[in-house]
This record gives sequence, structure tokens and C-alpha cells, in this order.
Amino acid sequence: MASAQEPISRFIRAADGLRLHYFDYPAPADGERGLLPVVCLPGLARSADDFDRIARALQADGRRVLALDYRGRGRSDWDQDSRRYDFDVEQDDIAAQLSDAGVEQAVFIGTSRGGLHTMRIAARRPNVVRGAVLNDIGPKIEHAGLLRIKRYVGRLPPIPSMREAIALMRMTAGVDFSGVSAKEWEEYARLTFVEKDGKVLLRYDPELSHTLDGVKPDVTPEEHWDDFDALSHVPILAIRGSNSDILSPEVFDEMARRAPRLEQALVDGQGHAPLLLDQPTISRIADFIHKCP
Repeated sequence: MASAQEPISRFIRAADGLRLHYFDYPAPADGERGLLPVVCLPGLARSADDFDRIARALQADGRRVLALDYRGRGRSDWDQDSRRYDFDVEQDDIAAQLSDAGVEQAVFIGTSRGGLHTMRIAARRPNVVRGAVLNDIGPKIEHAGLLRIKRYVGRLPPIPSMREAIALMRMTAGVDFSGVSAKEWEEYARLTFVEKDGKVLLRYDPELSHTLDGVKPDVTPEEHWDDFDALSHVPILAIRGSNSDILSPEVFDEMARRAPRLEQALVDGQGHAPLLLDQPTISRIADFIHKCP
């Protein structure tokens, strides 16, 4: 196992001037040469910090790892115009972050929205994605799951302490995440909220809720099979939470049928999206990426 360095916070300016952040976990100096880097793309209202455990594991295996904050999340600046919390704008931001890091090809890990970004990158720039881990996301998203997400993104009742925040998360999501330990709940809550000036706040701009304005009971969500098919020539690890209401078992299996190099992994006792904090899931991802270039 190679000796690892601490991650470096890097900041760049997007095309419109907004400051973007990403973590750079350098490949160990004594690691194997020539391994492709790994790029981690988070979910809609998540941040680069979600990937710290898996990033450190991959770094110890000799990989360079980048974990990106989209605009309005994590350490990236909030946008004064919520209309720019847009998928295509984020695609341009990701391209700018990869260019700043000097990354032309990589293995991608995408959770939820990050998986959709991975598919779109493969469709637009086929040589960039050399392998993909899709965490609880597919080309067809379950409508009921999207409506559930719309009900909570950007909406936070007053919370007096982090202890209360942890209790709230367990109360609202505990049924779908029965396999998550108390220690993992605490860690996940601290990845979701921040304590500042005696208040518990979201770690993202609440205006992100507008990205879901088009999600309505009578509007069928767009499907992304063409983007997914652009990944069919590379190794794919598709992960599904056993209680997911976003990635159905039927779509999960159809993905495997359409992509002959796809491997499936089921995370028991977790919903959308698996937290990537438990060692079995981290090891499964690391084993898959070890087989990539």
C-alpha cells in the first residue's frame, strides 16, 4: 500500500467568474505509475466531502483522486442567479475543473446527479470516461423518487444542534437506511449540515430547490438511454440501494442487458443513494477500479 498525502483544496474561476472548488488527492509518490485518475461527482445537493473515505482508499491503492464541488455546494461559491444551477452549466464547470487539474481521461464515480453527468460526459466526449461507477442512478429515474426529493431539497426546519440534525435524519430516512450504523449517521449528518453562529445550516444553497421546478406529478421525467449507451464500451459498476426509489430493479437489470461490461452491486439496507461509508461497498468499488486501466 502506497503512502498517501492529505487532499489539497483547489479553487478556480468558472467561465462566468464564479469560484469553484475541488479536492485533489495526489497519487502517492511511491505508487504505481500510469494509473488513470478517479473523478468523483456528487449528488444534487451533496458535496465533494461525501467521497473522502473512498478517495483515501483509492489513493492508498496508488490513484490520484479528484472530488468536485458543483457551484452552490460545498466550498464552491453560491450563484446569485439560481437559473445557473443548470445541468449544462455544471457540465461546463466540470470540464473547467478537469482542465485545471490536467485530467484528460479518468475513471468516474458518480452518485445520483453525478452519474447523470458521467453519462453525459461519455456522450459528448467519448474518450474522457474510461470506466464508471454509477451510484444508484440509471437512465430512467423513478417519478415517485423525484417527487420525494423535491419535497426536501432546500427546505430545512430550524435545528438547534447537530445532535438534533442527526436525530432528524434518522427519523426521516431511517426506514430506508436501516443498514446504516449510528456512527455512519453521525458522519453523514456532518457531511450534510454545518454549525455556524449557533445555527445548523445546509451545506448548499437552498436555491438549488429550483432545479426541481420541472418535477411535477403530471410530468414524466426525461430518460437518458442514449447517454447511458455511450458508456457501453467501458467497464461499469452499477450500484443500487436495496430500498432505492430512484433506480428500480427493472432499470437496473436493463442497464446490465444493454452494457455487457457492466457489473452490479446491491447495497442492502440503504436507499437513495448509498452513502459510500461502509467498508464492504468501499472495497467493492476499489476492487472494480483496480481492474480499470
